[in-house]
Amino acid sequence: MGNRRRVAERRKTRPAVIGGMIAVVVGGAGLGAYALYGHGASAEDGGSSTSASSGDHKHVKTGPLSAAEVRTAATGFLTSWKSGKADRAAAVTNDPTAATALLTGYTKDAHITGVTLTPGTRTGDKVPFSVKGTVVYKGISKPLAYASSLTVVRDKETGKPLVDWHSSVVHPDLKDGDRLVTGEAGTPPVRAYDRDGGELTTAKYPSLGPVLDGLREKYGKIAGGKAGIELDVVRGKASQKAKLSDKSLLTLTKGTPGKVKTTLSPTFQAAAERQVAAKDRSSVVVLRPSTGEILAVANHNPGFNTAFQGSLAPGSTMKIVTSTMLFEKKLVKPDQSHPCPKTYKLAGWTFHNDDNSEIKQGSFKLAFGASCNNAFINFAPKLSDSDLTTEAQQVYGLGMNNWAIGVPTFDGSIPVQSGAQMGASLIGQGGVRMNPLNMASVSATVESGVFRQPYLVSPDVDHRTLAKASRTMSSQTQAWLKEVMRYTAGYGTAAKAMSGVSGDAGAKTGSAEVDGQKKPNGWFTAYRGDLAAAGVVQAGGHGGDTAGPIVAALLKMG
Repeated sequence: MGNRRRVAERRKTRPAVIGGMIAVVVGGAGLGAYALYGHGASAEDGGSSTSASSGDHKHVKTGPLSAAEVRTAATGFLTSWKSGKADRAAAVTNDPTAATALLTGYTKDAHITGVTLTPGTRTGDKVPFSVKGTVVYKGISKPLAYASSLTVVRDKETGKPLVDWHSSVVHPDLKDGDRLVTGEAGTPPVRAYDRDGGELTTAKYPSLGPVLDGLREKYGKIAGGKAGIELDVVRGKASQKAKLSDKSLLTLTKGTPGKVKTTLSPTFQAAAERQVAAKDRSSVVVLRPSTGEILAVANHNPGFNTAFQGSLAPGSTMKIVTSTMLFEKKLVKPDQSHPCPKTYKLAGWTFHNDDNSEIKQGSFKLAFGASCNNAFINFAPKLSDSDLTTEAQQVYGLGMNNWAIGVPTFDGSIPVQSGAQMGASLIGQGGVRMNPLNMASVSATVESGVFRQPYLVSPDVDHRTLAKASRTMSSQTQAWLKEVMRYTAGYGTAAKAMSGVSGDAGAKTGSAEVDGQKKPNGWFTAYRGDLAAAGVVQAGGHGGDTAGPIVAALLKMG
């Protein structure tokens, strides 16, 4: 929620702002929910019995599952699957239709034979198991081995223990709706290279797996390669909507790879990998503001490219965009006196700053540097609901879903909101969603004064059209943005992290609270000369302490 934590006081009939989200608590609902799940259960079999109806006196078992029930359901499922009896295995799940389709396809489409399934040690209702088999296709065979797991749940209607069905039970890389298919790969393999001609591999750069998958999907058919025979994860509609790429699990015969050159710098990429490796769930992106070239992207989040595809509340880093709007509307200047009260009421809500802090007499620049939330929220009455959305789209190119960087991306979301949610969006909460690529681009736009869509592969390779912003900020607005970001880097919440970063540099911190998460997501975005970078450490704490050192270390290399 920014470095000044926002807390909302809930009135009796008003929704509450909790961790950046609006929640409505209906009187008595919390107690009712507690009572519903608070019934006692016997210790071993986990069950109490309730009558299904007074007419037939049918008893349905309820309560926690016993160890015997979990083992029986898991064994029945695994034994039937191993025997090739897809319908019988599916009958032990809570979604027989979906389970039958995927388990049947496991043999017919994926051509996996001789399957052995070995259960591991149960943990509660979860049972891990190992899978071994052979993929056989047109006289070519190759062994397959991997680990998976299943969870047993009690069916609400019958009380029976059933395997909770998800496609990931069959293979952990499957999302619901995905399939396993063996055959000629839909796209030929590619070899990706950095800007200096060095090959990009996961052995050298462990976090690049999703990026390399995306490059293959985009350029495999036009890069001059020839497809091989593979066992692939073929994505369904839900995965495609989430911009997940098809994934190769096993290569039976290698194809001839095509070649794709990227903008990645081997020096920056190696450094970015080292930086994220030191912090769990961290991600970072480095850009060249003058061109939009992506110099590095790294994630400590195996299997998902949070840096490009994450959708997270950006917290106070969003105040850069908010300030751009305020400056352009001539609502405030950096040195203009502007208070940041302890509390501010908007649409029936009372917003608080962290520790009930306040700035009684100070400039807007001081409030920006201290990341004081109410100094931004108190502009809400002077704004229309769509102002922030318009600013983000027209000046920063965000939220248009039209970036074409060479691999799948999420391009930010700044929905039009009203009331308290509109106020929350001004400080990067509410419905606002970003990722490090988006926020690195924001700093790059401030540094250069012009939005240049980031890209990983030159548009000259496939003649694609890069996204453009419909207008540019004024030179006065750019100067003021640099003034407040320089102040933050030198004297504000970013000063500790930016210590030792020389030259023309500016920064902004952010801490976005997430419901159910003890610590906020820590954000940091900054520029130095012709470099811009942004990072996030999920559940890490304040941005200046977590993402800040990652970003600053990379900027020092420029």
